[in-house]
Amino acid sequence: MLKLLTSQLIQLLLVVWSVGTLTFVLMRNLPGDMAYRIAASRYGYDQVTASSASQVRAELGLDLAWHEQYLRWFADLLRLDLGNSLVSGASVWAEISHQFGHTLALALVALVISLIIAPPIGILSALRPNGIFDRFTLFIATLLRSAPAFIIGVLLMTIFAVQLKWLPAVGYGKPINYVLPALTLALGLSAVSIRVSRNAAVAVFHATYYEFAKLKGLSSWQAFRRHGMRNLAIPIVAYHGVQLIYLIEGVVIVESLFAWPGIGHALVHAIIARDVPMIQGTALVMGALFVMLNTVLDILNRLIDPRVKLK
Repeated sequence: MLKLLTSQLIQLLLVVWSVGTLTFVLMRNLPGDMAYRIAASRYGYDQVTASSASQVRAELGLDLAWHEQYLRWFADLLRLDLGNSLVSGASVWAEISHQFGHTLALALVALVISLIIAPPIGILSALRPNGIFDRFTLFIATLLRSAPAFIIGVLLMTIFAVQLKWLPAVGYGKPINYVLPALTLALGLSAVSIRVSRNAAVAVFHATYYEFAKLKGLSSWQAFRRHGMRNLAIPIVAYHGVQLIYLIEGVVIVESLFAWPGIGHALVHAIIARDVPMIQGTALVMGALFVMLNTVLDILNRLIDPRVKLK
């Protein structure tokens, strides 16, 4: 355990440094005058003058040599100071923590919906491999997998918000606002999860220990509950653990489509406004989150199956 945590800590530091450095380089090499774009975000394009752009350039140190800017940024990073948003003026930490809570809530709801949908369907498909139900679920899963989240979201919005008027298309603050964006994410996630659950269940049903348990007099349900469920949980937990990371990091399109006040939606606006501290801070937090969730996933797999060694 100690070896794992030490290894992951080193990986975390390397990820933070590499992601931060890459973001620093990319932001400083974007086309156009960064100081002018930042000033336009603050005062509006109609109010920007050469004087205001120069003031922003001096305020943010954009007139310094690149290595001086990098050393200043790195020194702030060592103090865990991500700076302030250039648009709102609020602390980047405060902005990210507020937005990340909305994104995490949406991702968790989508994950729960996927867990409700996918494993039961996958297990039912595994009862008769290559049967009618198995082939039908394969077709639906392939269809959902090939459809971009944007298309799924637009279809759900058109049907349930525009035509039937059952659900709100956009908004935040009520439980009902979670339905469309979470379902959009969950359907794409379930497309693969159904097949993962199905393949894992087929392996369990044909395993020697499962057949031996039934020979001892256990019913199929008893054999599955006592000997198969834990083995089935290993690939399902592993897959959904990884997908939670990608849900959190990949909700930019869905949040923008449904006007969800999460970190992905905020990142798009930060890029448009050239809000460098927000962009760098968001990238750093996402990179660190990836490493930390992977660590938690490794520990969970060890708890489910003691045969899995932590490396």
